[in-house]
Order: sequence, then C-alpha cells, then structure tokens
Amino acid sequence: MEQRNKYRIILLLSALFTLVVSGVVAQSKPNIIILYADDLGYGDVGCYGAKAVRTPEIDRLAGKGLRFTDAHCTAATCTPSRLSLLTGTYAFRKKAAILPGDAPLLIPPATHTLPRMLQLAGYTTAVIGKWHLGLGNGVINWNEAITRGPNEIGLTIHLLFLPPLTGYPLSLWRMGRCPTLIPMILLQ
Repeated sequence: MEQRNKYRIILLLSALFTLVVSGVVAQSKPNIIILYADDLGYGDVGCYGAKAVRTPEIDRLAGKGLRFTDAHCTAATCTPSRLSLLTGTYAFRKKAAILPGDAPLLIPPATHTLPRMLQLAGYTTAVIGKWHLGLGNGVINWNEAITRGPNEIGLTIHLLFLPPLTGYPLSLWRMGRCPTLIPMILLQ
C-alpha cells in the first residue's frame, strides 16, 4: 500500500512537471496555488459541497481553475503531511512527527522538492502561514537572521506564523528575518 501511494505522488509530481516544462499548458504559465490546511476535509469548503460554512473566495478560485476531486494525504498531522507534500516521501519512514516550535529544519537542504521543481520551470515559489517543518539547526536566536528554512528547500518568499511554543509570542517570521509580533488585540 505504501509503495503504491509513493508511486501515485511521484506520478502526480512528474505529470505536473511534464505539463509545465513541455509547454502543454497555455503560453503564460498558470498560477499554482496549493491551499494546505490541518484537518480540512473534502466537504469543508463550498466548491466541494459545504453548507455550514461559506467560502466565497476559495469557491471563486476553484471556479476559475483546476480542482482535484480524488486526493489522499499521507498523514493526518501537520509535520508529516507537509513533509510528504513537499518531498514526495512517506514521512514516517523519515521518522517525521509533529515538531516542537524550536526544532531544526526537517528537510535536508539538498533534497529534491516540489518548490525546486517549480523554480526550474520558471515559477516564483512562496509559503504563507503555518510552516511546522523546523528552522535553523535547532539553536535559534530569534533576534537574528535564521538560515536553514524555506529558502533552503526552494521557497523564495515566506511569511510564516511562529507558534508560542518557540518561547516567543505569536509572531510572523518573514524572509529569514526577525519576527514581527502580532498584537493580541488582532487575535481576539
């Protein structure tokens, strides 16, 4: 079963890369947006049938783009599922588990990743939101620039939420620089 899932991920990534590189897609490259959220099920957004929650912006994006109707996740938790999406590997073979806020970068910088493949095809890549794949080498000074993060695996733009588990108040980490504190009033 695990082997079959690995082949499906590799096939999906290969097909995407082939379409982009071979020019089968329109002259201008399409935007690729992956909305990746913890505990978001198939029927939790309007374009897939949700009734209890309105998601007009996601529905609008889905109406103008390509939607996946049969996708599977390699894990039900954040760190392992993100690792699998970005690398195509089965996270539990890498002993991936939910990382603490001050964990070192889980993906070795030399790893072939989906963002790197997209960069080779001429895309600018970004991550916005929850990261949870580790930063730095495990000993982080939050007041200095941090290396070993999203840039090292192919994500050139990043604006990340750092959880309070880092020992820092809830903050935004952008482009490897010092966090911006989020005033508590905005979170209420």
